[in-house]
Amino acid sequence: MPFDAVAQLPKLSYLLQGVAAFAAVVSLILLAVHRGPVRRRAAALVLLAPALLLLTVGLLLPALRTLALSFTDSGGDAWAGLDNYVWMFTDPRALVALRNTLAWVVLVPLTATAVGLLYAAAVVRSRFRALALSLVLTPMAISFVGAGVVWKFVYAYRRLVVAFGGEPRQWLVDSPWNVLLLIVAMVWTQAGFAAVVLAGAIRAVPAELTEAARLDGASRRQVFRWITLPSIRPTLLVVVLAQAIGTFKAFDIVKTMTGGQFDTGVIAHEMYDQAFRYGETGRGAALAVLLFVLVTPFVAHQVRARRRAG
Repeated sequence: MPFDAVAQLPKLSYLLQGVAAFAAVVSLILLAVHRGPVRRRAAALVLLAPALLLLTVGLLLPALRTLALSFTDSGGDAWAGLDNYVWMFTDPRALVALRNTLAWVVLVPLTATAVGLLYAAAVVRSRFRALALSLVLTPMAISFVGAGVVWKFVYAYRRLVVAFGGEPRQWLVDSPWNVLLLIVAMVWTQAGFAAVVLAGAIRAVPAELTEAARLDGASRRQVFRWITLPSIRPTLLVVVLAQAIGTFKAFDIVKTMTGGQFDTGVIAHEMYDQAFRYGETGRGAALAVLLFVLVTPFVAHQVRARRRAG
C-alpha cells in the first residue's frame, strides 16, 4: 500500500503538538529548578508525579483490590471473613503448596548461590574467564518455560538409566523427589547470575590482602575462607536475597513440567489454579496476599543490604 503523505498530515500534526507540549513542560521544570529551593521541591514533585501515578494505578490499587477480594467468597461478591485464610492453612492441597514453596525458597537460593560461588572462584583468575562466565550465563537467556521443557525431556530420557542396569522411571511423578527435580531446573537457570555477580565481587577484593595472606603461609583454601568470603559477604547476601525473591514467583517451571500435579504445586501456581482454573477468586486473592506478605521482608532486607553496601 503506497504511502499517502496528505493522509498522514493529521497524525504528524498530533505528533508535533505532543513534542511541543513535552518540550514546554520540560522547559518549565528546568526553569523552576533554577529559581530557589521552594520551586525545586515543586519541580521534584512534578517529576515524581508520573511515577507516583503509575505506582498508584498499577500497584497500590490492585494490591488493595486483592486484599479486599481475599475476604470474599468464590465469586468475589459476598463477604466471607477469614474463611479463605482458614482454608489456606487447613486444606491438604494448599498445605502441600506451602510446604513446597518453603523448600524452594530454602534450597534454590542456597544451592544456586553455592554453585555460582564455586564456579566463580574456579574461573575468576582464568585466562578464559569471559568465555566461562558466558557459558554459565547462557541458561538465563532461556525463559523458565523453555527451561522447563528442556528438563522435562531430560527426565524423560531413559536410555542412560537402562544402560547402567537401572529401570526406567517416571521421575516427575514420584513425590517428594519430583519437587527436588524441579528445583534442579530452577538452579540451572539461576546459577549463572550468581556466578557473574560473585566473580565481579571476587575480582574486587584487594590483591594486597590475598598476597599478604599468601606470604604468611596461607593456602588457597584458607585465603578463600578467611579473606575472600568475608570481603564479598555483602554481595553474597544480595545474591541470596535476589534469588529468594525470584523463587517466590516460581510458576513457569512448575506449570510446564508437572502442571502442579503429583504434589509439586507452589503458592504462585496454586494461586493461579484457584483464581483462574477453579473460579475461586477469594482463595486466589488470599494466596496472593500471603505471597506478598512472605516476599516483603526479603525485599526490605535487600534494600537495606544495598544501602549498607553503597
